[in-house]
Amino acid sequence: MSELEFVIQHRRYLHEHPELSLEEFQTTQYIKNFLDEMNIDYECPLATGLVAYLDGNSNETIAFRADIDALPIHEENDIHYRSQVENKMHACGHDGHTVALMLFAKRCKQLQIQNQLPHNVILIFQPAEESGGGANLLIQSGVFDPYEIGAIYGIHIMPFENEGHYIVKDHEITASATEYRFYLNGQSSHVANKEQGYSAGQGLQHLLIQLSQIQQYHLNGLKHNIVHIGRFNAGEAINTVPSQGYLEGTIRTYDLNDLHMIQNQMQKIALSIEQLFNVKCDVKFAEGYPPTVNDPTLKKYVLDSIRFNHQQIIEQELPYLFGEDFSFYRQIAPSYFVFVGVKNEEKQFVSGLHTPTLNFDEKILIDVANYYERLLFNYKEV
Repeated sequence: MSELEFVIQHRRYLHEHPELSLEEFQTTQYIKNFLDEMNIDYECPLATGLVAYLDGNSNETIAFRADIDALPIHEENDIHYRSQVENKMHACGHDGHTVALMLFAKRCKQLQIQNQLPHNVILIFQPAEESGGGANLLIQSGVFDPYEIGAIYGIHIMPFENEGHYIVKDHEITASATEYRFYLNGQSSHVANKEQGYSAGQGLQHLLIQLSQIQQYHLNGLKHNIVHIGRFNAGEAINTVPSQGYLEGTIRTYDLNDLHMIQNQMQKIALSIEQLFNVKCDVKFAEGYPPTVNDPTLKKYVLDSIRFNHQQIIEQELPYLFGEDFSFYRQIAPSYFVFVGVKNEEKQFVSGLHTPTLNFDEKILIDVANYYERLLFNYKEV
């Protein structure tokens, strides 16, 4: 089987069988079967996902990560390998990430058999990137504790950049992603005696205005931040003062000081609602993903690997405002994350991430394996 046949076969199987975060049982078993066939050792510290390990010819240990989960999206692609699971789809390319790492695993095993694997290799098939913070769960499991990891590398496909383009940036390359929720509790009354009630609806109106002004008045205009309002509601009946209100959204920022400022301002807004309208208001934050921060000391290896494989380097000026849980890995080792262009207008591969028509040419997965292999060989040699 050629490498192109390999990536097409495995990627299309995974594409047909998507599983959501922390539900990737079939996907995990599929990867296990492959690693067993390759005689590669692995551990399963969580219910889904796994971490494989190969001994190399040095004391250095290099890790590579792929995420394996899908999204709750109904696929609209008219292709013979479209998702077979209703309202589930690999709409973020994680099926491709997984197969590129599988191909790299196969190459590493061949190198090990030939006694040519230059360093120890850890292969991270990580669950729950889309929700659940699988990277952090793996770290907390202690699976990496026995290893002294020198570097962790990861990629993500990027449908807004052409095939052959690799997007790099030192320091922050993706934003933090933090969810917030406001809960408003007033006092209902009949509209005929509205002055006897405390309107959660009035508090919600105030909240909407104040949230929309955080970016304008409290954040540096030269920085990219998002305070997004996703859903809100209030009220119980057409002729009563609303007693309940709710609002939820997400914060995206690549500066943790900005994040803390936004959260503090939200808490002040909640307090002002209580003082102005006699409506109790609580704001709660869900622990999100920190910014993905690329270690500049690894950039020389990244650039050399891209050039070696005749790909084009695109230097990104500002971070993307995506959230990405690869960000957690810098807790345990220097890390570097790049985006890999998959846009191909001739083949109509132009749909964005998290859309029901995302697709790409599997040949780029061979390029990713080439990139990983060069990273492995040139580590501490550039």
